[in-house]
Amino acid sequence: MPVLANDALTRIRGGISLGFGVQHMRGAAAPLLAKAAGYDWLFIDTEHGALSTDAVSQLCLSSLTAGIAPIVRVCRDALDEGTRALDAGALGLVIPHIDTVEDAREIVAAFRFPPVGHRSTGGPCAQFGYRPPGPGEMQRVLNETLLLVPMIETAKAIDNAEAIAAVPGIDALLIGSNDLTLDMGIPGQYGDPRLQDAYARVIAACKKHGKIAGMGGIYDSKWAPHYIGMGARMILSGSDHGLLFEAATARAKSLREAVKG
Repeated sequence: MPVLANDALTRIRGGISLGFGVQHMRGAAAPLLAKAAGYDWLFIDTEHGALSTDAVSQLCLSSLTAGIAPIVRVCRDALDEGTRALDAGALGLVIPHIDTVEDAREIVAAFRFPPVGHRSTGGPCAQFGYRPPGPGEMQRVLNETLLLVPMIETAKAIDNAEAIAAVPGIDALLIGSNDLTLDMGIPGQYGDPRLQDAYARVIAACKKHGKIAGMGGIYDSKWAPHYIGMGARMILSGSDHGLLFEAATARAKSLREAVKG
């Protein structure tokens, strides 16, 4: 049986893809809504969202059947949460604050099966709809399909971007624009030449080593298209509370203006 939602992974690897961030939503409706709205992957955020292991599991399982790729962000020092997310059906992991080649090699070792890494096998395999092939084939396929994404969020990481991109087992480099601009001393200044240079360096490193360049934290109509035009392809498009607030505010404004008229 093929991996569920594998077509979504193909879209991520093959061109521009859009991620829908989940920090507050729970249950099967989140991936269904994201899929219906035209998104390719669900960004399940356990670094900044109050999501339990059970909630992550339910979001992953419902994403697989909805045809949207469940990708989970775990805290840098909570790699055990990453293995549980993978066992629960995640097709990808995002690991924040990866600054060095050693950091990148550590997460490859933690999350890929032998002979690439040392992740252990345990329990049923949701990615195959609980009907996996034999252990050797299952591990081979999951090693191939896993999308492993370090976040580039500091000036140090920018300096090491090419070396990180060269690490076997790393699939994409996702720039965390908010933390990166904070680290640079230019918080929220998405058009600053230093941030533009950082994007150029990461995108060039990804192109050189056949990896995907990703963008997070920039959602405006000026700079988001600018960085996409430079080559950012894996695009985090916003989170549930931000998108809800934006749409709800616009709707309330239009209705109040209608009442005034």
